[in-house]
Amino acid sequence: MTLLRSIMPGLGQATRIAKGQPAQSTETRLKPAFNVREDEHGYDVTVQLPGVAKDGLEITAQADELTIVGRRAWNPPAGWTMLYRETPRADFELTLKHEGDVDPDKSIAELKEGVLRLTLPKAEAAKPRKITVS
Repeated sequence: MTLLRSIMPGLGQATRIAKGQPAQSTETRLKPAFNVREDEHGYDVTVQLPGVAKDGLEITAQADELTIVGRRAWNPPAGWTMLYRETPRADFELTLKHEGDVDPDKSIAELKEGVLRLTLPKAEAAKPRKITVS
C-alpha cells in the first residue's frame, strides 16, 4: 500500500470518477447534515447542502412529512483532472416527519452558500391557547 493510498483511502474511487466512470449508482442519495429547533411558534431547520444551487433544490410538504431533495450540478472544467474527492457526487435527500402541525403556506426557505434555512410555522390549530375561566 502506498503512502498516498493510506492517506487517501478513496483514491481508487477518485480515479474512477476522474475517468468519467461512476463511482456508485446514480440513484444513491446522501443524507445531509441538519439541525432542527422547535419553539411554540414553529420549527427552524438548517440543512447543509454543499454544491446545491437554487434550481437544483426541491422541497415537498405532505401531511406529516417534509422532503428535501438537493441535486448537485457540477461539471469539471476542461482539461481538469481530479486526484481526490472528499465527497461523492451523489445528490442529497432528507425526509423529516412531523406531527402534521406545520403550515406549509406560510413556510420560508432560503438557500445561501450551500446552507438551506427553513422556517416552518405551526398551524394555528396546533398552537397552544389559553382558556379563560369565568
